[in-house]
Amino acid sequence: MDWETIDWGALERLRAGFIAGTAGATDYWRNENDLVSYDQTFAQRIGWKWDFVLAELKARGWQPPGGEAVDWGCGTGIATRAVLANFGVTVMDRVALCDRSPLAMKFAAQCVRRLAPDLPVWLETAPPPRADLLLISHVLTELSAPQEQQLVALARAATAVIWVEPGTFDCSRRLIAIREQLRDAQQIVAPCTHRQTCGILRESNAPHWCHFFAPSPPETFTDRHWARFAKETGIDLRSLPVSYLVLDRRPPPELPAGAVRVIGSARFRKGHALVLGCDATGVQECRLTKRVLPEQFKQLHKGQAATLQIWQRDGDEIIGSRPG
Repeated sequence: MDWETIDWGALERLRAGFIAGTAGATDYWRNENDLVSYDQTFAQRIGWKWDFVLAELKARGWQPPGGEAVDWGCGTGIATRAVLANFGVTVMDRVALCDRSPLAMKFAAQCVRRLAPDLPVWLETAPPPRADLLLISHVLTELSAPQEQQLVALARAATAVIWVEPGTFDCSRRLIAIREQLRDAQQIVAPCTHRQTCGILRESNAPHWCHFFAPSPPETFTDRHWARFAKETGIDLRSLPVSYLVLDRRPPPELPAGAVRVIGSARFRKGHALVLGCDATGVQECRLTKRVLPEQFKQLHKGQAATLQIWQRDGDEIIGSRPG
């Protein structure tokens, strides 16, 4: 990474548009240096979110379906690159990079070809009618309602979908609504442990949202360039919230009995933690005590606990826990 080429003014302008929700109005890439600056900073953080999601899928034994991948709203192509890096450059036969910006598509193609020189790459302003693997990344804040429904239709027709968004309340809730529209047509691989109505939608869970925290690489916290990025943008490098949805027409790998998805961050009290867990019975906050499960309590406190766990419960008390 060449940090000397970063246009900090461009990053400030781009982030202002993302935060204000105005980024979807027009093409915000003014020149190639905008893309270079973004790709070395914001896109890397998105890539770490993708690595987190893809690591979960690999741990589950899930594999992409092969064939043609479509990277919808590709930007700098970070989603495609993450899939290739995690599953290998032969995991897809070809990829269509789709974006409203010809400048972004050209840049993304260059990045993908450096990683996978033999992979056929197409540039498409309008996506193909269906995809074997549909990749969607950080687009919900830029979509109108009709555009969102067009994307939902594309997801409905795909063999498999990996959809990654910011872990904000609004993005999570929109992604949950999309899940509800698609669960009749697609198997749900992750993060859900079931195919029933999302438990977050119960009135008692109105304050909650489905999100997780991806880890940043350790060197991020010691590198002076990332320190400057944090100072210039006001972004906390320790926090990388993510919401995601993985769908597949193929039967997903089975989960063991007692599988629970741990959502968000635990709330700590004296001697115990309150942990929000999701399974087929719903979303429920359960209590994990330091006395009964000291190692699991320690992992929770350090933010190192697996998001997929196998629980044994006595009412709302967790009396046994191991990674899922």
